[in-house]
Amino acid sequence: MPADKIIRIVDSHTGGEPTRVVLTGGPDLGTGPLNERLRKFKDEFDHFRSAIVNEPRGSDAIVGALLCEPVDPTCSAGVIFFNNTGYLGMCGHGTIGLAVTLAHYGRIERGIHRIETPVGIVQAELHDAEHVTVHNVPSFRTASGIAVAVEQFGMVTGDIAWGGNWFFVAHENPLEIRLSNLEALTDLCWSIRRALNANGITAPDGSEIDHVELYGPPTIPGANSKNFVLCPGGSYDRSPCGTGTSAKLACLYESGNLEPGQRWVQESIIGSLFEGSIHVDDGGIYPRIMGSAYVIAESSLFIQDKDPLRWGIRECQPTQVRQPG
Repeated sequence: MPADKIIRIVDSHTGGEPTRVVLTGGPDLGTGPLNERLRKFKDEFDHFRSAIVNEPRGSDAIVGALLCEPVDPTCSAGVIFFNNTGYLGMCGHGTIGLAVTLAHYGRIERGIHRIETPVGIVQAELHDAEHVTVHNVPSFRTASGIAVAVEQFGMVTGDIAWGGNWFFVAHENPLEIRLSNLEALTDLCWSIRRALNANGITAPDGSEIDHVELYGPPTIPGANSKNFVLCPGGSYDRSPCGTGTSAKLACLYESGNLEPGQRWVQESIIGSLFEGSIHVDDGGIYPRIMGSAYVIAESSLFIQDKDPLRWGIRECQPTQVRQPG
């Protein structure tokens, strides 16, 4: 098939949540620090992000992972994560998927590997072909007991926490966490986000709190809780959410409900599991999240200059107008 650009990708899923690793064909972002490359990606190549994860090639649930050469020579890889609406500082399930993908190609073996992200270096410990433990960036709670009036649901109280992304971790949840409640759970989380924005409640640096996390009783024996996480673009996380579980562990520790090394098993809305724990070093809370991923596809994406939707379906995009590139 004739194509003006060919992008080689590998798809995997971590507990049901998809990751799409871009192996070759990505934009030239230079060799600077990952946060600078992320800024260039956002400012100059956002159409590429859209082409990878948005329809017609992708879906709202896919998280993209642009494989990059690391700056730090002790790192096995660098990565920039992105989704249907923008960019992620870190992605727990995506890091697990990335590690399994690298192992699939023989680029890493069992053991601990350092991975550069825009928010810092994380470690991916490959146990076997499918199981990985992510040693995440320091996680922390910045506010506790934040109460907001949520339309149709009343007052909702929760914590503001960082696990690689910003989360509102709700204390109470009036809805049962099950797939048949998906629409209502999504409405509740959107309403919480709107309430946070309307009340000017942000992260300490002014960033929007763009992930909302609900909890309920587990349904799988041995699990500690079951969660529902609404991602920034409106898609729910099929996995238990690595950065969300990290934020939850930080909240539990700071509330005196979790000891260093204590095992916490997080169940997702579809029944997949992550096993988490923390260690504390010089006051920093460092989560460890273990899950499994499976490579499900290897393919090439074709960008044809004559295709009006070659850069994906984006908001306010006239399909017949020539797009960048």
